Amino acid sequence: MPRYAQLVMGPAGSGKSTYCSTMVQHCEALGRAVQVVNLDPAAELFSYPVMADIRELIEVDDVMQDESLRFGPNGGLVFCMEYFANNFSWLEESLGHVEDDYVLFDCPGQIELYTHLPVMKQLVEQLQQWEFRVCGVFLVDSQFMVESFKFISGILAALSAMISLEIPQINVMTKMDLLSKKAKKEIEKYLDPDMYSMIEDSTDILRSKRFKKLTKSICGLIDDYGMVRFLPLDRSDEESINIVLQHIDFTIQYGEDLEFKEPKECEEDKSALVDEYFQDRVDE
Repeated sequence: MPRYAQLVMGPAGSGKSTYCSTMVQHCEALGRAVQVVNLDPAAELFSYPVMADIRELIEVDDVMQDESLRFGPNGGLVFCMEYFANNFSWLEESLGHVEDDYVLFDCPGQIELYTHLPVMKQLVEQLQQWEFRVCGVFLVDSQFMVESFKFISGILAALSAMISLEIPQINVMTKMDLLSKKAKKEIEKYLDPDMYSMIEDSTDILRSKRFKKLTKSICGLIDDYGMVRFLPLDRSDEESINIVLQHIDFTIQYGEDLEFKEPKECEEDKSALVDEYFQDRVDE
């Protein structure tokens, strides 16, 4: 029997730990057992219990205090993750082997771990060897994404992680509950974006011809391949949480032996559900 894993990624402050806490509470309400593993050696507090904590293996503070290493915060974290990659036996022992395990891995926010360092790719390959079906969940802060250039930056970060890890990936805009009504209406166009129209909307800002040409090329690449789309997540709305969970479950075929069905907001219905979500917020 397969086991299931969400690799919860995203920049620092994007809400990874809050996402894990929200999913644990939501799954408990559904009668589903979900475990969380903390893989951030610089983490401080959790609002949820963890089945394994990388800080039991190594901590950033200990590495930084080692005078023979002389690492700063970022170098210390990279050292910790590389040490972790050389000690996957610790993780294997912590996870045990229970069929139908569903585990959320709360990952660090340093983008280099997903772009040009091999640590997270090695983790994915190891989990797959342990019969985990792995889905990447890349989070971005919706408050950060309300401007076109920041949105493009967020898309490139998500795309880099997806290409580097070579696993199915669901991209999520978090903290929708913190946006104003006006911002919620504005951000709707970023969930399934038309990149070319986005360039036209920003023409006045693009004063440099070279910058404009580069931006147009990047947007063209994103739009032509259609590889990055976002789901909104409002942690105060159970339906919003369920939509995200259904997409992830479908991606890793969770419960396929239980006559699994596609999420009701699949391609034909997805736009309608998103529209309904925003309309409900406008009517409030």
